[in-house]
Amino acid sequence: MKYYSTRNEKNTYSAAQAMAMGLAPDGGLFVPETIPTVSAQELKALCAMDYRARAVNIMQRYLEEFSTAELQDFVTHAYAENFGHSGIAPLRFVDEHTAFLELWHGPTCAFKDMALQMLPYLLTASLKKTGEERQVCILVATSGDTGKAALEGFADVPGTRIFVFYPSGGVSAIQRLQMVTQRGENVGVCAVKGNFDDAQTGVKKIFGDAQFAQELSRRGFFLSSANSINWGRLLPQIVYYFSAYCDFVNAGKLAAGDEIVFCVPTGNFGNILAGWFAKQMGLPVKRFVCASNANDVLTEFIRTGVYNKNRPFHLTISPSMDILVSSNLERLLYMLCGDQKTKGFMAQLSAEGRYDVGAENHEKIAKQFYAACCDDDATRARIQTVWKHSGYLIDTHTAVAADAIDQYRAQTGDATPAVVVSTASPFKFAADVCAALGTQAGEDPLAALSAYCGIPTPAPLSGLDARPVRFDGVTEKADMRATVDAFLQ
Repeated sequence: MKYYSTRNEKNTYSAAQAMAMGLAPDGGLFVPETIPTVSAQELKALCAMDYRARAVNIMQRYLEEFSTAELQDFVTHAYAENFGHSGIAPLRFVDEHTAFLELWHGPTCAFKDMALQMLPYLLTASLKKTGEERQVCILVATSGDTGKAALEGFADVPGTRIFVFYPSGGVSAIQRLQMVTQRGENVGVCAVKGNFDDAQTGVKKIFGDAQFAQELSRRGFFLSSANSINWGRLLPQIVYYFSAYCDFVNAGKLAAGDEIVFCVPTGNFGNILAGWFAKQMGLPVKRFVCASNANDVLTEFIRTGVYNKNRPFHLTISPSMDILVSSNLERLLYMLCGDQKTKGFMAQLSAEGRYDVGAENHEKIAKQFYAACCDDDATRARIQTVWKHSGYLIDTHTAVAADAIDQYRAQTGDATPAVVVSTASPFKFAADVCAALGTQAGEDPLAALSAYCGIPTPAPLSGLDARPVRFDGVTEKADMRATVDAFLQ
């Protein structure tokens, strides 16, 4: 199984090379040369496995350089006591046809743990396989959750350093505390004056700076990514779509082989794209519902075929989705259009802030994806409705998806069983969830939410405000390279 860039099919790389590099040399994203298939019989066999065995089974299809024993070792360590639920990614049914896929039982209480507890093992093994002797510096731009999950995964991992940029004022108070109090001798964190797109653009510029790369190489470093632009981040996410389907079947609410709908809150398009890869492998998915907040660039794209980032940027109560440049969409475009057209679209996006995929490609996208969005008021209302009617507590991002699945069903009349992908613990956004429920958050939103709902605060979030703040730096967008340079001195 070889990999190549979304912008150039001529040069191929091994899986280990692709994961070690993170971003292709031409600025494109790595994609597999073929998509392996899972037969109906193999899908039934997956239903009899636990989450860890399912992870090995799916990932090894893309990682031929890695032995089954290696992957079993990685999975055993990645999904261990650091997860607070034995099922790792359990389903929670709220009615006969709807379940929430809880992806937030890991050490940072967000879905990014599903991949970022695995990535350090994949990456360090990849470095050995490629004979890399330099230290890797993981650069991350985060809209809230990836940063902490990456920091937690790579903290004190030998041969690695990690530096995270987050938008100043653009993450929740708890997300910020999780990052700025991070333990570890090899970690760094800094706020960026601007929004997530500014931070993401800045990191991509650093990756594309050949002179800086040469200078770092002389000093014994090279750069890689823990964002979902890294295939090693995206691959573990494919697993939980298969796992959710199997658990739906095992619950007796779906017959093996029957279709299902997935509704995914997404900003950077990585989470939902992992589901799309699962569908291409053979998972019986009827449609994906792409759920957006007030930053509705993906909604417009799926509805019209025109991607246009030239619009107001909104700071919302679902900050991890406050994104106008959805990087992983490039992989979908490549799969539909090939490398040259994709390269052209990305050049247009850089120069003009927009591109149009044309009627034929738009029709292909619209058949597989439905798009819906909602604002903060609708998000708050959905949190309250789900709690009132189902006794189930959801966060501000999951609420966007819960609203979107209702929009989809109302507009299409489709009663296909659905999984709503729940991406974060409601306690990560305790103040906003309290406000949605009509209760005072006070000075301790975590305690207030716990008392109101009768649900214990997740252990990883307890005592955050008592930990010392280690990182209080703020940088201008233009100074991000200098910040990384100083970190690696």
